[in-house]
Amino acid sequence: MTPRARRRLTAILGLAVSLALLAWVLRKTSLHEIATHLREAHRGPLVAAVILATASFPLRAIRWRLLLRTPDDGPVSWRALWHAIAMGFMANNTLPLRLGEVVRSYAASRLGGVTVAAALSSVAVERALDLLTLVGLLGVALLRAGLPAGTVVMGARLDALALRAAVLCAAIFAIALFVVLFPSASERILRALVPWPRLANWLQGIGDSLRQGFIVLRSPGRLALAVFWSVVIWLVGSASFYVAFAAFDIPVGFAGGMLVQSLLAFGVAAPSSPGYFGIFEVVTAAALGLFGIPTALGIAYGITYHITTFIPITLLGLFSLLRTGLHVHEAAATRA
Repeated sequence: MTPRARRRLTAILGLAVSLALLAWVLRKTSLHEIATHLREAHRGPLVAAVILATASFPLRAIRWRLLLRTPDDGPVSWRALWHAIAMGFMANNTLPLRLGEVVRSYAASRLGGVTVAAALSSVAVERALDLLTLVGLLGVALLRAGLPAGTVVMGARLDALALRAAVLCAAIFAIALFVVLFPSASERILRALVPWPRLANWLQGIGDSLRQGFIVLRSPGRLALAVFWSVVIWLVGSASFYVAFAAFDIPVGFAGGMLVQSLLAFGVAAPSSPGYFGIFEVVTAAALGLFGIPTALGIAYGITYHITTFIPITLLGLFSLLRTGLHVHEAAATRA
């Protein structure tokens, strides 16, 4: 199967998963009830929630500036980072196959004077920090929300989910630390595992480029700041979910916002349609169902929160696309 055929099959599978999940959750839900909840939503808290959700993107630029450095270890310009983030998240909302990370890495390389590989590796560090933060927030949410650790949602135990994520994060950081701190040993291991010299040389070249993105691990101060901003980013996101509860008179506390956000972050990792439509609403309703919130109300909340927070960053990304003159299809080509 060709790479193009595999990408097309993955996109079709993602769409099928989204549609199947929606059909499954709506099979016993009244569409009239959902529509009623949508009409009765309060605008004030919803606007505040959208502002909070959108504010997380500039905060991501602050963190990314700590992780992504130029070849001489200088900071990348704010302009390059912001436009790259805006275009990347716009691409995640509108394109299949999660091309957003590739788009923003490509944009950062074109606008910020770094390599695509360095940008991608810094994004990998971001993802590891996000996972660690979400695991921590999930643990806090389980304790503060009054839910038992053995709570099951969508067929998975929350404590088991948190443990798997923690193990994955630890593995990512262990490998990254080894590559950064022991480059010679890393090269020897690579060449021992890959007997073909040309392939080994190519992989070593990629590794040298990726090492630049993980260089932040050598600076405890910079890494500590990156961890701090990761916590801030996701707490602001939790606040956005919590404030939006008031728009639907949902009696769930701040810990519930952390729980919904954490489950969504893990849930959208599954194949789905562009913008995570379908799986976003299903996971949101399932998470709120743990607190006794009816499915129809949970679906209405998920639809409203999803669409209203989807629009601002998508429009900002389109503006950045027009302002910079970059083309998304060029970024997609780099992935191939």
